[in-house]
Amino acid sequence: MQTTLSPEYAHTSDGKAAEAIVRNCVHCGFCTATCPTYQLLGDELDGPRGRIYLIKQVLEGAEPTRKTQQHLDRCLTCRNCESTCPSGVEYGHLIDIGRKLVDAKVPRPAGEEAMRWALKEGLNSPLFAPAMKLGQAVRGFLPEALKAKVPEARSAGAWPKRSHARKVLMLAGCVQPAMSPNINSATARVLDACGIQTIVEPLAGCCGGVKFHLNDQDAAIAQMKNNIDAWWPHVAEGVEAIVMNASGCGVTVKDYGHILRDDVTHAERAKRISELTKDLSELLPDLLPVLKERIAPQKAQAQGMMAFHPPCTLQHGQQLKGGVEMHLNALGFQLRVARNEAHLCCGSAGTYSVLQPVLATQLRDRKLNHLNDLQPQAILSANIGCITHLQSGTPVPVRHWVEMVDSALGTTA
Repeated sequence: MQTTLSPEYAHTSDGKAAEAIVRNCVHCGFCTATCPTYQLLGDELDGPRGRIYLIKQVLEGAEPTRKTQQHLDRCLTCRNCESTCPSGVEYGHLIDIGRKLVDAKVPRPAGEEAMRWALKEGLNSPLFAPAMKLGQAVRGFLPEALKAKVPEARSAGAWPKRSHARKVLMLAGCVQPAMSPNINSATARVLDACGIQTIVEPLAGCCGGVKFHLNDQDAAIAQMKNNIDAWWPHVAEGVEAIVMNASGCGVTVKDYGHILRDDVTHAERAKRISELTKDLSELLPDLLPVLKERIAPQKAQAQGMMAFHPPCTLQHGQQLKGGVEMHLNALGFQLRVARNEAHLCCGSAGTYSVLQPVLATQLRDRKLNHLNDLQPQAILSANIGCITHLQSGTPVPVRHWVEMVDSALGTTA
């Protein structure tokens, strides 16, 4: 798609990057077939191709409007379109640039601005954990809309105390330790059972994804640089990997090298951090021989038939498809994906379920209908946002897949 940048953007890093992405688009429209918001709304401007046209117009000098902003806001950034695109259009990077350019020119209503500020500051705040604990204590008295965002309190279990020669870093995350602490401890226990020690660097904080996608990119980059600096001594000591058990964090950290590619102080280190970053499922091929010795097939089978929802950040953002299902089934678990629309977003999408609740609920219920067709004993996923969002719409337990492995190992005590 030919683009002529306006003088305002012709010599900027964002303008040049966006132009290169837009030029790869051949406006074939294949992306619309797999875009969740296009399927719900049927509006060309609420699909990837339409949003690319809107961003192209801004790059060429057209003044964006509130409607431009709303069409870009309604994108889930699920990147399903990237999996579908035959031309390799990096839509995820383009939508980040487009939102940045539009928000610089289109003011938001005060209430909307306040909500976005509360999300990007509140989810990263040290007050989030005590607030979540309080919410869980009074959960039964909360309004349904708020109760949906507050999962029931669960114990984390014990953190393993053994040391191992093999070591990996793990990002604790900003909301996961408060909302579902067992995911991190279960990860550490499973890795410990396989002879790998998990290190959580306390100076590392939020991956930066929340602020970056809420268009506070400068603050997000500061968080990214802080994490790189915090992790670097461990990298120098030879940790094998930086393990992510939240695919939303994983896709962000794997993008550090791209986001900081022009940074004079952190470009090379960011590239190395991205190279070391692995989703937990990427370790499964290496862990499988030990896990097979430790998990009796009948114990895995006793968990019953389980449905797996692969998060968009896993299957589209990181292009990791089928690994969790294949390896857990090899261990004796009974794990299946939905027969229909397994590629579509559940509607969580970071803060999307708060900012776009109507669309998010429609997508959640659509996803759950397909998952419930399998009549599962539990629903498994790989991202805290998806887990919490899906759980808000079903009585079926929704868990991280590593919790099931941990349970079968019997290492939770």
